[in-house]
Amino acid sequence: MENIVIAIDGFSSTGKSTIAKQLAAKLNYVYVDTGAMYRAVTYFALQNQLIGEGFFKSEELVDRLKEINITFKFNKKLGFAEVYLNGKNIEDAIRTLEVSKYVSPVAAISEVRSKLVEQQQLMGKGKGIVMDGRDIGTVVFPDAELKIFMTASAETRATRRYKELLERGHNLSYEDVLENVTTRDRIDSTREDSPLVIAKDAIEIDNSNLGIDEQLTTIMNLVKQIIQK
Repeated sequence: MENIVIAIDGFSSTGKSTIAKQLAAKLNYVYVDTGAMYRAVTYFALQNQLIGEGFFKSEELVDRLKEINITFKFNKKLGFAEVYLNGKNIEDAIRTLEVSKYVSPVAAISEVRSKLVEQQQLMGKGKGIVMDGRDIGTVVFPDAELKIFMTASAETRATRRYKELLERGHNLSYEDVLENVTTRDRIDSTREDSPLVIAKDAIEIDNSNLGIDEQLTTIMNLVKQIIQK
């Protein structure tokens, strides 16, 4: 079977990572969560007091990008690769609402995007990869054989995210999560560098009322059609 590049873009909390992980496992492809990479940089900024309520030392963050080394290590028990920052496992630490609150302004920095896009393109050189994020089909892999754009209503996405965070033990309100989702939508869609847009040749999937199995079946059928051409 011929290996291809599968780019999955979309708004926050549309379940891109969940679908991408399962798709990669089914195809025996490499899975890369680019959102986790931007979260890792954001976590670094928070840990080093470079961003917070009312301030963002963006120039200092750019100067310190050389200190950031992001890697993925496969966890057999979990069945997916976890994120490491400078050798430390930060998979759980980057999934907090605090990191979500600041990831969009960090991701809007051109130097941050350039550094991570270069790494992402190297990861996909051999194809056989499923990568999800915000600009995979438009910037990272504009020639990807299959481009998917995931979407759902803001309320649906906020409900999913709220339940996920509660399950992780976080104490917060639905209203806070909804505000975070809508704010990220606005920042991601209006930033100057690589804004979140639907690639012209992407297939849009609104999963507001679709289960995981339905989404996976739909995308697998698309993969088969491409490979059989």
